[in-house]
Amino acid sequence: MNAPAADGRAGVRYQPDEKPSTPLALGVGLQLAVLNIAAIVLIPLVVMRAAGVSEEYLSWAVLASVTACGLATMLQSVRAGRFGTGHVLLMGTSGAFIPACILALTEGGPALLATLVVVAAFIPLVLSWRLSLLQRILTPSVSGTVIMLIPVTVLPFVSGLLATGPDGAAPPGAPLSFFVTLILIGCLALRGTGALRLWAPVIGVIVGTAVAASYGLYDVGRIADATWVALPHPRPPGFDLQFGAAFWTLLPSFLLVAVIAAIRTMSSAVAVQRVSWRRASRATDFRAVQGAVAVDGVANLLAGCAGTVPGSATTTSVPLTQLTGVAARGVGLAAGAAFIAFAFLPKAFAVVLAIPDPVFAAYLAVLLAMLFAIGLKIVLRGGLDIRNGIVVGLAFLTGVSCQYGLILPEQVSAFAGGLLANGMNAGGFTAILLTFFLRLTEPRQARIDMEFGPSAFPRVREFLGTFAAKARLGEEIADRLAAAAEEALLTLTRPETSGDDPSRRRLVMAARREAGEVALEFVVAPQDENLQDRLALLSGEVEETAAESEVSLRLLRHLASSVRHRQYYDTDIVTVRVAVAGTPGGGP
Repeated sequence: MNAPAADGRAGVRYQPDEKPSTPLALGVGLQLAVLNIAAIVLIPLVVMRAAGVSEEYLSWAVLASVTACGLATMLQSVRAGRFGTGHVLLMGTSGAFIPACILALTEGGPALLATLVVVAAFIPLVLSWRLSLLQRILTPSVSGTVIMLIPVTVLPFVSGLLATGPDGAAPPGAPLSFFVTLILIGCLALRGTGALRLWAPVIGVIVGTAVAASYGLYDVGRIADATWVALPHPRPPGFDLQFGAAFWTLLPSFLLVAVIAAIRTMSSAVAVQRVSWRRASRATDFRAVQGAVAVDGVANLLAGCAGTVPGSATTTSVPLTQLTGVAARGVGLAAGAAFIAFAFLPKAFAVVLAIPDPVFAAYLAVLLAMLFAIGLKIVLRGGLDIRNGIVVGLAFLTGVSCQYGLILPEQVSAFAGGLLANGMNAGGFTAILLTFFLRLTEPRQARIDMEFGPSAFPRVREFLGTFAAKARLGEEIADRLAAAAEEALLTLTRPETSGDDPSRRRLVMAARREAGEVALEFVVAPQDENLQDRLALLSGEVEETAAESEVSLRLLRHLASSVRHRQYYDTDIVTVRVAVAGTPGGGP
């Protein structure tokens, strides 16, 4: 099970569908929980203290956030029906909600916050149900840009973590413990093998904490004062159902942030798939993305009922998965259980919270560097032509500029409660708007709607013949387009891959001319197997007894320059690109 993959991705020791030993799964899961519990606690602490709530309610809000994140992380790993990714995807509190939550608490108290969070939770639930409708807007360029902007957004917090002195200055041990942790984790990750690479973050944090403790930066008193076990005292605030002016004023901000948080979850769900499988050519499972967004909605409903800060899937588990090579689902179950256990173990909670800020900053810096690289890889994988390059470049620059107050700082900070002052929000919205503009202004494509089945083949050939004639592509290209379309449809009409009667399904087909090629898009009912994955597997020699479906796939691979298959629960979208004559790959 641990043999190196043919494509060289030997770094993945355990895929999501493989089962490591229980001690290994528990160890990596506990490592993930320990290194992220402080980040999950920080945001509700900031919000509640800024809003001036009581200490009792603050403690309850933190406890509720940790518990909700733990339950949601476990659900992400399980993948129950349409809920969950089936991957190690950590759920955390979302910094994007900080301004809106503070305003809600200030204007109407915890009850108003609970009401707004519950209403906003339906945004990811609706998006998860009909995600296929947004597949042309939420592109790899959008997802990758949002991930690349996460480090930009979090960097100010890293700088703040280094200034731990009472006057804002860093004590002598702060920079030393920071660099010791950073260098040790980096060296072990780059050159360590086996157990050393697996435990690189923990080793770095322990050594860095020891260095910080020698300078008196580790709060031992907090640990000594904490009890071993304590039952929580629930303090749900109820709901403000008056729907007054404050509710309607703040609702747009919550809905906008909910969309951004859902996009971040989509990006995280795509990113975790990139590092969880040995075969790099494996297609993105968009049903898993739908499941991730659905869990987002469930987690936010829990947070709303408890009256605490909502969240989203975080990408912190992605670089740790890449670092350790353990992507088994058991790790996510262990991490979620550890979060819940922390909520009932105040002394263990105190051990984690006592980790000095400079040590935590060093660990965070390593994760941010890896996140930026993952986001860039997603952008490049989706294709970086001139148009996508402008979208990514403008969105990234807008995010950086808004984050650091380089563009109309007063107006940006005043808009929607400071929504666009967050670089990830500003850049994400910019990427979406630019992509939407491209879709609105792209050349009109030819479309046809028909019943899906063998009877559709003559109509498809006639449709493509008419399209080729209008586009002046010539008979040879028209025949090539028709052949590629028929081979794609043949693979999608195999009765053994779907329990649905093909004749009861609809096919919507579109054809459009692009630079040097023609894009054919087929929208049909879902299949059980990804066509893009099956094409990638056919890299060996053809066997003499090859099945008919493999013959169709090999012909399709010969006819098309690329094939992309996006699977959703309600829809399958297959895009086949065929190079025209005079371009690379355009020959017969």
